[in-house]
Amino acid sequence: MAGAKNHDYHILPPSIWPLFGSMATLVMAAGGLMWMHEARGGGSVFMIGLAAVLFTFYSWWADVVREARRGDHTPVVQLHFRYGMILFIASEVMFFVGWFWAFFDFALFPTALSYVDGQVERAAEGAAQLAATWPPKGLEVINAFELPLLNTLILLTSGTTVTWAHHALIHDQRGGAKRGAWGLLGVGEHDSFLKGLWVTVVLGVLFSAIQAYEYMHAPFPFKGLNYGAAFFMSTGFHGFHVLIGTIFLAVCLIRGYRGDFTPRQHFGFEAAAWYWHFVDVVWLFLFVTVYVWGGWGAPVHGG
Repeated sequence: MAGAKNHDYHILPPSIWPLFGSMATLVMAAGGLMWMHEARGGGSVFMIGLAAVLFTFYSWWADVVREARRGDHTPVVQLHFRYGMILFIASEVMFFVGWFWAFFDFALFPTALSYVDGQVERAAEGAAQLAATWPPKGLEVINAFELPLLNTLILLTSGTTVTWAHHALIHDQRGGAKRGAWGLLGVGEHDSFLKGLWVTVVLGVLFSAIQAYEYMHAPFPFKGLNYGAAFFMSTGFHGFHVLIGTIFLAVCLIRGYRGDFTPRQHFGFEAAAWYWHFVDVVWLFLFVTVYVWGGWGAPVHGG
């Protein structure tokens, strides 16, 4: 029969979202440049572009969800989704390799700087260069075994709870989803999937709140100091990824209440779980290298 589908692949219908998303990104980038150069209306252009990008995200992913409900995501399609997610996470790994590289470069080859009364001072040339230390002399660092250690325990626990939710979904322990339950309290005795997701999302929000508090009380600035720049860029981008992962899991929670996931078809949640484990592993490296090794020997703030 002419036009009959005789393969397991899903041929996408024409979509406006790639073009619309590209134009929205261009507007957002142009607005960002205008805003940074203090051009008139730059902030407004940036916000319009950002809103258009977020609208593209929602609409495009909504189309993907509808495809899944129609049964278009065959096993072959799901396998290629997994390949795509693996490559995406690999690119994110290399993104963080760059920030770790910068931190180690600063740490292993420090310049002779000192931090006195909130000001960065460059030491004299010559013999003073031999006294270059990391962190800069006089700088107080964040105590790695207070809030950073607490956040480490929170993320490790969240990795456990998201795995609990994954195993519960595989074993069809999603009672609320099977009943089509809706509402914040629609979790029953056998809804381990929803319970695990709820706990993971709450722990993600808690991590972000603690990190925001840590940033507000950090004893060193972002600007003008290589230690501060390396610290805030590496941990800040990780915090941004935690925020994205929390939103990712929250969307999965909503879809779980709607009954979108089954033991055989749940790539959306699986991708979120993979991403969350990636965030956990990156934080472990940040905790050991940036907080513990990177601040070793320096005076501790409030200590």
